[in-house]
Order: sequence, then C-alpha cells, then structure tokens
Amino acid sequence: MITSRVSLDLFSKLVQVVEMREGLILKLSCPDKPGLVSRIASYASEYQANLVEFNQFTDRERDAFYARLEIDTSNLDISQDDFMAGFSVLGKSLDADWHFRRLPYRMRTAVLVTRTDHCLNEIIWRAQLGEMPVEITSIIGNREDCRVIAEKAGIPFHFIEMKENKEVGFQDVDSLLEEQEVQLVVLARFMQIMPEWMCEKYQGKMINIHHSFLPAFIGANPYRQAYERGVKLIGATCHYVTSELDAGPIIEQQVERVHHHHSVHDLVRLGRDCERSALAKGIRYHVQDRTIIDGHRAIVFPD
Repeated sequence: MITSRVSLDLFSKLVQVVEMREGLILKLSCPDKPGLVSRIASYASEYQANLVEFNQFTDRERDAFYARLEIDTSNLDISQDDFMAGFSVLGKSLDADWHFRRLPYRMRTAVLVTRTDHCLNEIIWRAQLGEMPVEITSIIGNREDCRVIAEKAGIPFHFIEMKENKEVGFQDVDSLLEEQEVQLVVLARFMQIMPEWMCEKYQGKMINIHHSFLPAFIGANPYRQAYERGVKLIGATCHYVTSELDAGPIIEQQVERVHHHHSVHDLVRLGRDCERSALAKGIRYHVQDRTIIDGHRAIVFPD
C-alpha cells in the first residue's frame, strides 16, 4: 500500500511537470490555400519559437483549414505579448479565426451533478493526478447525494433546489458560475434540462455526457430498454451543450461490445465505464484547446 501511494504521488508530480511547461497554444481555422503550414511555421521560426506539436486538418469539401499548435517559447527573442500581437498581421492575411492560450494554466471548472457519482469521481481523480489542467471551483448539485464526495476532496459543494421553481434554481446556478469566474461547466450526469438562455450563454463552454442510446432509447431506464432490444453495442457520448437536447457537437464517444449473457446490471456497468472514459477525454480535449467547433460538429485533435 505504501509503495502504491508513493508511486501515485510520483506519477502525479511527473505528469504535472509535463503540463506546466511554459509556452503557448495556438488554435486556428481559415479558408484553405497553398502554403499555410509553411507560413505559420515560418512565423514561429522567425522569433526562435519551437513548434512542439503541430496538428492540422484540411476539409476539402468546405475548403477549410484547421490547426492546433503547441509552441515552446523558452528561447523566444521577443516577449510572448509581442509574439501574439505580431501574429495578427499573418492571421488577418489568412482570413483566419485564431486564439492563443498561455501555458501553464488551469481552467476554472464547475461540475454539476444529481445522484450518480461515477463521472464526478473520475473527474476528481484525473484532476488530482494532473492529467487535465482544471481547477474545480465547486460541485453544484440539485440533490445532496454527492456532497460527501465533494467534502472528502476538499471541494465546495452547493445544493440548488430544482423541484418548486427550476428557473429560479438555474438563476442561482448561473450566479454561482459568475461569482466563481467559471470557464467550463461540466454536466456529470446532471439530470436536468438546461434552459435555452444558459445554453446560449455558455455556448462552447458547457460539456455533457449521456448514454449513446439516445434518441432510440429515451426516457426512464435506457439500459433496460437496450437489454430488451438485444443491443450488441452500448456506449456514451461527450458533447457540447446546445439548446437542441443532446444534439450538440460531439467531442468523444466510447463503446463496449454486448453479449447475450450480459444482464441489465452488466450493461449498466459497461455503460458507466464508457461514460467515465468519454467524459474524461472530452474534458481533456477541451481544456487543452484540442477542439474547434465548426457548426454542428467539433474538429478534435486527440493527444
């Protein structure tokens, strides 16, 4: 047990060292044209910046170019501010949309829950390991079930009543998010439908996880419905929240094979594994700026 604890602590520190290196992340999209990669790389090289990672994707049907760069600025011969400001000349010439993020950073994240706790536990565990750069500002629940988990992790828990007047409850949630200056909202099996105004306010900043039976198995007890229909695959989908229920841009999906001997309880177990994995990856991709929302879809550059 002591060895396991030491190993976990050491692994966590090593991961955090990797996450905390100084530099910049550049995320960019623009119309496709010849020489884009060369022009972007040449700009970095001009100021002694080192491209640690360069992911790109060209959508030939739309003539669109997408890229995500991780830039080591330790040898930069100008300041980071000047480097980012100077890029605007190139960005405008490419007719691009772009975004810089400084490294290291931790994204301020609130987690919304109801009763089920497996996704919440996964987020807390991976955050403690340093696998994703998030600062969990609070856990917000419309039931008290997850309070003990939050308290054990040393994270503030806020109970918001949703039974009598849900609109008032969502206003209270929004007030907490604003007070905490939250940059990402994670619905970790939060069993409430978000109002349209919140979906619009947190567009591209709110992530949800659900079983991927939807819309085939809607309503109560989807695993029972899936079992009775004899499904051969079950899974989970992590997506951005939009006003159209469970139809936002998909970030990550996980599936598991189902066999004839699996019971309903087995399907629930397999489904939980899918949900935990898909949500953890989805959060990681988002906070590391590995996603670019393009209409109804998300371009994702996995790590």
